[in-house]
Amino acid sequence: MLRNYSNSRTLGDNIRLGTLTAFTAGTINIASLLIFLSFTSNVTGHYAILAAEISKGNWAQVAVVGIWIFLFFFGSFVSNFIVINFNNKSKYFAHAMPLVLEIICLLFVGMYGQFYYRKTLEETEYLVALMLFATGLQNGLTASISNFSVKTTHLTGTTTDLGILFSMFTQKKFRKNDELIGRAKLLSSIMIAYVLGAVFSGLTYYYLEFRVFYVISLCLLVVIGYDAYKIHMRHFHTQYRYSKIYKKPNLMAYLYDKIHGIPEIKEKTQNKRKLIFDD
Repeated sequence: MLRNYSNSRTLGDNIRLGTLTAFTAGTINIASLLIFLSFTSNVTGHYAILAAEISKGNWAQVAVVGIWIFLFFFGSFVSNFIVINFNNKSKYFAHAMPLVLEIICLLFVGMYGQFYYRKTLEETEYLVALMLFATGLQNGLTASISNFSVKTTHLTGTTTDLGILFSMFTQKKFRKNDELIGRAKLLSSIMIAYVLGAVFSGLTYYYLEFRVFYVISLCLLVVIGYDAYKIHMRHFHTQYRYSKIYKKPNLMAYLYDKIHGIPEIKEKTQNKRKLIFDD
């Protein structure tokens, strides 16, 4: 999900990344709505609020909402900055680091809300700002590494694209286009996962409250851990093949044999035949 970059990504890579991050985005958005009465996975509504507050001359609220919008923008900026500057050194590190930062933000919101939150307006504004930065990180990362194919924190563009695609599928020639079919599968999976995440958050919030952010962090850890596992196993297989080709035993090959039950290659010693002559 995180190792491949831009056009080298497969449809499966994008679907796995899209569904898991869309699920977390839906969970975050409903949790923030129930707790703070504010959406935090997108800034479309915040732009409308910004314009309304400007027209009213309420400059204190203009500043707050403006900072919220900027932090979503800045989160996307930070994600892509990390990707383009560290991609040549380690693609996995460059792609995982924004998610690590997002997890830190969400864990802070969860722990602060569980132990220190007093429901003041100032606290709410700060926590909403932090969550907007976190979702900006996520949206910037998924868009950056997928060549803008995957955006998971809002569904406006997704719904529009699906409407266009399904109108194209009314013609037979488009129904046979594998690229369009794959795009429809990706967008549908993102939409369904987002809704499922929102439903999950709505059903579990009254039991988990701020602990729901721990569950979201766990989902993001799955995204990070999946690729770490795949990278480890690829290195594991490489070490194993090396040992078998060059017949140089090493620890990796030994562990591979023990785990997978593949018998070690052993040289068969052939006993020399002896001729026995009767006297």
